[in-house]
Amino acid sequence: MPAVRKRGLTTPDLVLLSLLAERPMHGYQANLELERREVRDWAGISRPQVYYSLEKLADRGLIRTRASDAPAAGPERSVFETTAKGRSALADALERADWATQRERPPFLTWMALSWQARPGVFEQQLRRRQSFLEKELAREQEVLRSVREEVGHRFHETVWMVSLTIEQLRTELRWLRRLARDVHHRAAARHPQYAE
Repeated sequence: MPAVRKRGLTTPDLVLLSLLAERPMHGYQANLELERREVRDWAGISRPQVYYSLEKLADRGLIRTRASDAPAAGPERSVFETTAKGRSALADALERADWATQRERPPFLTWMALSWQARPGVFEQQLRRRQSFLEKELAREQEVLRSVREEVGHRFHETVWMVSLTIEQLRTELRWLRRLARDVHHRAAARHPQYAE
């Protein structure tokens, strides 16, 4: 995302800006809320990044420290809230076209492209491994969806839509893997390979 790099705001920065726009919280609380919402499923943000982003956003005037009843004890007890400048920066970032015009490059597809070099039997073994992993992920996401629906109380919420999309993607790949497992014995090299001169 070139525009993000140019402005210097990363995905973790934007996630924190959005979280703090909901309500003020301190760093530890923000980290707990990100974990509770399982944000790491859709945005790579570690605990150290939370504190790095808080410092960066404060330096840029996108968040500010709010008065708190808790005794001053560093960033763990400093309560942060998004400023008007921060809400504007977040809104600007959400208007970029690159959010909607990129494709993922799943590692499994890279593995598949290289798999013709694998030892005998490894292809089938990895297909079974992938299927088992996806089945566990599907069960976990279905439980997340149940929990989210319970919390938000309706189905017209962005989190419901996000988790529903993830479930559909997992189901689609599982169907594809089952077909692949049936067709794997037909696997063959390209009949008309072409190479760059």
